[in-house]
Amino acid sequence: MRLTRRRVLVKTAAALAAAAFGPKLISPALILSARADDNLPKAHRVEITGFNFVPDKLDARSGDTITWINRDIAPHTATADDKTWDTGTIKKGKEKSLLVTADMSLTYFCRFHPMMKASLEVVLSDG
Repeated sequence: MRLTRRRVLVKTAAALAAAAFGPKLISPALILSARADDNLPKAHRVEITGFNFVPDKLDARSGDTITWINRDIAPHTATADDKTWDTGTIKKGKEKSLLVTADMSLTYFCRFHPMMKASLEVVLSDG
């Protein structure tokens, strides 16, 4: 099982609540519900700013959506190194989204500014 930031936060919150309020006030259904939500599709945002993708490394699952938002004055793209996917041109102040698939290329760049690089890791869901 891969530790995600969400899992760490959920487990930490549950442990703190159990320590503060006692085990009778922590519902197992609440903890199971938080775990079930981990498998729901998520929306990820990547800011393009200062000629960088922020974050430049992203973990996502098949079915998630990634939205790139261009905060720079220049147009940019997010294009797979193997050219299997591409957002097309993203102008200043605009955004483009893609649905994550299990077979997506893991590294990408900007076609207009090839020094801009980032990576995507498609992780398997637990369920």
